[in-house]
Amino acid sequence: MNLFDLLAILLTLSALFSYINHRHMRLPTGIGLILIAISLSLALTLLAHFGIEVDEQARRIVSSIDFSRALLGGMLSFLLFAGALHVDLEHLLANKWTIAILATFGVTISALLIGLALWWLVGFFGFQISFLYCFLFGALISPTDPVAVLSILKSAGARPSLKAKICGESLFNDGVGVVLFALLFEALQNPSGLRVADFLFLFVKEAGGGLIMGLLGGYICYRMLKSVDGYKVEVLITLGLVTGGYAAAMHLHTSGPIFVVVSGLMIGNRGRRLAMSETTRHHLDNFWEMLDEVLNAVLFILIGLEVLTLQLNLNIILLSLLVIPTVLAVRFFTVSIPISFMRLFRDFSPGAIRILTWGGLRGGISVALALSLPNGPERDLLLPLTYCIVVFSIVVQGLTIGALVRKIEG
Repeated sequence: MNLFDLLAILLTLSALFSYINHRHMRLPTGIGLILIAISLSLALTLLAHFGIEVDEQARRIVSSIDFSRALLGGMLSFLLFAGALHVDLEHLLANKWTIAILATFGVTISALLIGLALWWLVGFFGFQISFLYCFLFGALISPTDPVAVLSILKSAGARPSLKAKICGESLFNDGVGVVLFALLFEALQNPSGLRVADFLFLFVKEAGGGLIMGLLGGYICYRMLKSVDGYKVEVLITLGLVTGGYAAAMHLHTSGPIFVVVSGLMIGNRGRRLAMSETTRHHLDNFWEMLDEVLNAVLFILIGLEVLTLQLNLNIILLSLLVIPTVLAVRFFTVSIPISFMRLFRDFSPGAIRILTWGGLRGGISVALALSLPNGPERDLLLPLTYCIVVFSIVVQGLTIGALVRKIEG
């Protein structure tokens, strides 16, 4: 099946499922799409038990889509830029220390604690997996997904300062989490050749390089936008920034996600305020909002259809039921400790810890990272485990975060 056929299937399903959700289910778009896609996957599997062999063809189509490469190699750049474009930099800077701590130390400590917990739990179910793989799982499941978070928070009604914390953390810890995963994966491939000093150097190079490139790329784009007044050209300039800059960052072995987030924040704030006319702002917002909606729809459908490729069994499901509350408990710990300390110096809303814990959604990035693992028993365990956590996060946490915010802040 060629690329156009795959795109045709995905976009057609996106349109159909969006219509069904909007007309009958009235759920937040991402949640509605993933539930319909999972239902379709389960229905196809069920039909096979009645002699209607349609699941194999569907499974072949889904397997032919390189989800990891599609998301990490391209889609993510557009989704992150679209998200960062609408984040208020003033609110972000006002919460910079909270965001920085949660997105760096929080992600790292979370990865370690989840890895330790998984290493201890798998023994009860007879799985053989090294601690480094458990730590790798912690790295891929610890970052909150900005795509899922931003999609759900649109209707949650959180106050601006709290929304800035959740969105800012998810935008930056995504980049940090991908860098941490890549470094651990390299250590797994070459366990005796990567020293701690090398590990730290590569981490600073990836994260710091993405930050510097983002500032430079954002500034160049800002100067270009300021020198012209034509919305078609200006939209193309931002599109070139995202695609060219993300590709350059990846080829230079720096963090593409951090590059896109930093440049998106610059264009969405300084660029929007000082370099664009009202007409340009209107068309730019419409373009990126539409692109964001389309790619989000495709992404959530892909997540839902991935269930066709999973190898689930009773032990993995039972292990998932233990790991889900473990991940939430670790999230609560890594949020409550720094915020409790920072409360000595500044005010936080009474429910900040609970909202940040429950609002830390996992999404497609975790699934994409799990899919990038090499074939083997470790991947066969970690992929369905990741999928179960992500689906619980998007559906259960996503459906209830709005009610939690309204209860605490209402």
